[in-house]
Amino acid sequence: QVQLVESGGGLVQPGGSLRLSCAASGTTFSIYAMGWYRQAPGKQRELVATITSGGKTKYGDSVKGRFTISRDNAKSTVYLQMNSLKPEDTAVYYCNKGGNSWSVKAPYEYDYWGQGTQVTVSS
Repeated sequence: QVQLVESGGGLVQPGGSLRLSCAASGTTFSIYAMGWYRQAPGKQRELVATITSGGKTKYGDSVKGRFTISRDNAKSTVYLQMNSLKPEDTAVYYCNKGGNSWSVKAPYEYDYWGQGTQVTVSS
């Protein structure tokens, strides 16, 4: 059973940066795609960024060019570097494991989520 622990969130001013981490255990981390998701107040959870087991990345239109997803298989950890943050990036951020090496699932398909990490962008 996978366990996911997200960290690194906080309060940041518009234009600032944060680096989120997600440590995974209970799974063979290196062979699965990983994704970062977020849920803003009153909104549905959405997929933000994906990284395949081979390191290929994909981003949602709203974060493209500002966010970078990466992974360290030796540490079973996936990261999300967030730059040029905007107030609309305010949300709880979660990671999750894909069902295969090249893709992750839609949010509704998951039974398990970690506790998430709160990101607040405000002046």
